[in-house]
Amino acid sequence: MNGHSTGQSANRGRPGRPNHLLRNLNSKIASIPMVLTALVIFLGGTIWTIVYSFTNSKLLPRLKFVGIEQYERLWAAPRWLVSIENLAIYGIFTLIFSLVIGFVLAALMDQKIRFENAFRTIFLYPFALSFIVTGLVWQWVLNPEFGIQSVVRSLGWTSFTFDPLYNSDIVIYGVLIAGLWQGTGLVMCLLLAGLRGIDEDIWKASRVDGIPIWKTYLFIVIPMMRPVFITTLVIIASGIVRVYDLVVAQTSGGPGIASEVPAKYVYDYMFQAQNLGQGFAASTMMLVTVAIIIVPWAYLEFGGRKRG
Repeated sequence: MNGHSTGQSANRGRPGRPNHLLRNLNSKIASIPMVLTALVIFLGGTIWTIVYSFTNSKLLPRLKFVGIEQYERLWAAPRWLVSIENLAIYGIFTLIFSLVIGFVLAALMDQKIRFENAFRTIFLYPFALSFIVTGLVWQWVLNPEFGIQSVVRSLGWTSFTFDPLYNSDIVIYGVLIAGLWQGTGLVMCLLLAGLRGIDEDIWKASRVDGIPIWKTYLFIVIPMMRPVFITTLVIIASGIVRVYDLVVAQTSGGPGIASEVPAKYVYDYMFQAQNLGQGFAASTMMLVTVAIIIVPWAYLEFGGRKRG
């Protein structure tokens, strides 16, 4: 009896298990303003945009619902179809080239080369520039009057032609060049950080086993860097969907509508054509595109981790 009561007294004397909700309470309280901001501004603005995309809003928002009429007009507009085609071309090539070039540069930088800090700064410097500055710089570089074409012709190749910004068939590739120049350095740094996280014993074991360096990268290192690649992929993809500044600075959507992109379509309809309903519909389609990118990433990054 005494032993039982002594045990109860000891249990009463022990502190109870802390409530899960009370852990890091100060941090949770400090995050309340940001959570409210996200709910009110981002979530509220998203819902507001989707709702008004089903209305006939013109200069000012008005709740006169017209069903899916704005979406039917959107997908029947040649300008929107051209912008989607340009975004697909720009996006596919940006993903491929930025990842490939970025990884090759990261692998070279990972060889402990001399002046590594200087090279890393040089490669990353374009990312510090605004897209407007990058667009203007490459507008000059690709100008046939005093850019690459003019320089090459002055060297004797008088028939050389390189004017992508003035050719409607390849203008989007001129925008692509500027985008790769600015963004590849960031990709290189992200992947270099991933490479530096690989255990040195992995490299030693592969050398002892006589595994070629390219097989070590392809079958061992790259699979181990999966989280880094997923995060890099999401960063690149979100930038692709939002591309606007480069196009405005380089071509303003021209020649004609040859270099239109969805973000520019949204801006023009909302603030120049004074057709908010059409702009909201295009914005909603961009939101769907971003969701298609973010949701799988969140599942792979968090859902898989919890399951593991």
